[in-house]
Amino acid sequence: MTITDPSRPAPRFVRADGPDKVTGSGRYTADLTLTGMLAAKFKYADATHARIVTLDVSAAKAMPGVFAVLTQDDVPDVKFGPFVQDRTLFARDVVRFEGEIIAAVAAVDAATAQRAVDAIVVEYEALPVVNDIEGALSADSPLVHTEWAGYGGVDVLVRDRNDASFASIAKGDVDEGMAAADHVVRSRYVADGCHAVPIEPRAVVAQWEGNKVTIWTSTQVPFDARAGVCETLELPNSRVRIIVPHLGGGFGGKCGFHYEAHVAALARAAKRPVRLVFSRREEFVAPDRRREGIVYDFETGVKADGTITARRVWLALDNGAYTADAGFFSQLAAMHALGPYRIPNALAEAHLVYTNHQPSGSVRAPTAPQTCWALESHTDEVAAAIGMDPVAFRKLNAVDSGAEGPSGQTYGEIGVQQCIDAATAAAGYGQVLPDDEAIGVAIGWWPSFSVPSGAYVKIDGDGSGQIITGAQECGTGAVMTLRQLAADELGMPAERFELVYQDTSVAPYDMGATGSQTLFNNGRAVVAAAGQIAEQLRNLAAEQLEASPADIVLADGMASVAGSPDRGISIDELAGIAAGGELLIGHGSGIPPGAPATVGSSCVGDLGMSAWVAPQFSCHAVRVKVDRDTGVARVLHVSAAHDSGTIINPIGAQGQVEGAVLMGIGQALTEGTTYDDQGRQRNAALLEYKLQTCADAPPIDVHFIQINTPDAGPRGAKGLAEAPNVATAAAIANAIAKILGTPVRQLPMTAERVWEQLQGDQGARS
Repeated sequence: MTITDPSRPAPRFVRADGPDKVTGSGRYTADLTLTGMLAAKFKYADATHARIVTLDVSAAKAMPGVFAVLTQDDVPDVKFGPFVQDRTLFARDVVRFEGEIIAAVAAVDAATAQRAVDAIVVEYEALPVVNDIEGALSADSPLVHTEWAGYGGVDVLVRDRNDASFASIAKGDVDEGMAAADHVVRSRYVADGCHAVPIEPRAVVAQWEGNKVTIWTSTQVPFDARAGVCETLELPNSRVRIIVPHLGGGFGGKCGFHYEAHVAALARAAKRPVRLVFSRREEFVAPDRRREGIVYDFETGVKADGTITARRVWLALDNGAYTADAGFFSQLAAMHALGPYRIPNALAEAHLVYTNHQPSGSVRAPTAPQTCWALESHTDEVAAAIGMDPVAFRKLNAVDSGAEGPSGQTYGEIGVQQCIDAATAAAGYGQVLPDDEAIGVAIGWWPSFSVPSGAYVKIDGDGSGQIITGAQECGTGAVMTLRQLAADELGMPAERFELVYQDTSVAPYDMGATGSQTLFNNGRAVVAAAGQIAEQLRNLAAEQLEASPADIVLADGMASVAGSPDRGISIDELAGIAAGGELLIGHGSGIPPGAPATVGSSCVGDLGMSAWVAPQFSCHAVRVKVDRDTGVARVLHVSAAHDSGTIINPIGAQGQVEGAVLMGIGQALTEGTTYDDQGRQRNAALLEYKLQTCADAPPIDVHFIQINTPDAGPRGAKGLAEAPNVATAAAIANAIAKILGTPVRQLPMTAERVWEQLQGDQGARS
């Protein structure tokens, strides 16, 4: 790993939860056992679009060992959704995708619960299946939701029939820009949807004590999960507690509110604790968080010297049967389709489209990897049309410090150009390679999400520290880095701090492990809270040392008088003094940075994604080898350069990039959901859905362009967890296109699709 700016070195810091996880002593939700606990199972629709004619649960209720059977008739009839209130806990009247829940059972064990589920009788009247994303937008398409116009939702959303959220970004005059171009290049690309596939299956345990329920759950967003339980079961916040044990990955798939209310309702009805643990097939078909498939039409005007004059993009995103948290994805995808380029005339129009597929949602950098793949493949086509090297084309047109982006936002100091230079140099771009190898290059970007967050910090009487945070840990290590920030503020070793987190009844609010926001937002809160304690320590030390508080320096576990290092007192001793009277306690929330201004652009359906706080930039250069006989593509080497602001924890940051790159390789080459003509998933198992493994991991060089970003995260940091997932598939695609002489226009670029492209190319030559 290279940190390009060594003037801001950061200590390497090993995460505190590592030993529990690698030794197997850590407990996950599925490991929890409570006295008298029952097992939960769900009855799924199986049909993708049908009217419920008969739903008979009487046989299931009568079975020995069954304690509760619930349908929508047994819970409040509440429609919910963060952007559009378009669904209920259980299906009522109509089912809209195969994984929709019809009923839930709690029984003495999992086998009995499954037998009860199998005994539930459902009869359907088939309805027309909406399986095609573009076709769903036609005026004569069947409706996924016939009552769509009556749904509540966010006012700014532009909705019409199967179009759940239309958004556009417009700047300048695209027609004039196209007319001024020497060349106009048009491209069409199609990206399949794919899954997050965390290794830990979803699990929920619920237990009532009087009128209060405690829920242990594998969620990335405990406060959001609590809000969903409160809304759908009509409970006040004070009666719902969410606790997250160790979380075995999420990658966005465990964001949002999922099954906590179902299990809580079962536990209340059964008067016993209830545990739900998903099977691997359930992990694929049931959750409403999978990466959206997208159809793209690009048109770019360019001068003979390589200058972009205009870009027009049309996108259709597969929303699936319900909107979940995808309401803002149309605008987010529009920004990614325009890309980190200087474009004087731009128009991006994006439609989020209802289908009878599994709902889409927040999977690591939603909309970005597949849109970057399409845009950067198109970018190589544009460069080829004018005979220009694709790296030189990007250097010419990419945004830079002080430049204006596609939505009119003016950027401060950013490191796009340095990222391109670092990645291409490390990859050896331009070297002579065998004819079955090539280096592809792509640039990408991602916002830093600015939201409120809170933390408490306290120093105990022995001088040890404790951070109490609402932030959530899903494997990123971001929560662990909070210890470094508190330690740096107080002049203490990070190892002296303990973390208390993932419990809504203990900690202040945080949005959760989503949007790469933990360090960016909660880090500011921790710094603010620790700053209050630092002030208290300086005052205490000033009294003991007969000095001014302004002259007290906190470092190396000591409070010393500036310029007189022999005049000092340990923080441990000060903590003991404070424990006898005043306690060392701080609280903070930080101030989230405001949204940047846009100039000369207009947006329809604007949900705050037209201008980005502290945007992150990246360039990935990937060396790929293609077997012409089989179409198998193999990634040989990756150089990943990132502008993610100041790096607080280098070892954690490196791990984020490496993990995201490997995830991007899977999205590029093997991971994609296929459907039959009724909208059922055909590869909902790990045998058919091909993940990358350690054997597939290439050498990955990581380079950080450290640019302190004022008014962003703590110490000038930006987000990091999602940005490294953006450009990998795009760089692989451009390498494959160089070898084949033409791009593969569908993602993932499986061996079959690459081979078919090779056969078509050979046929055209013969």
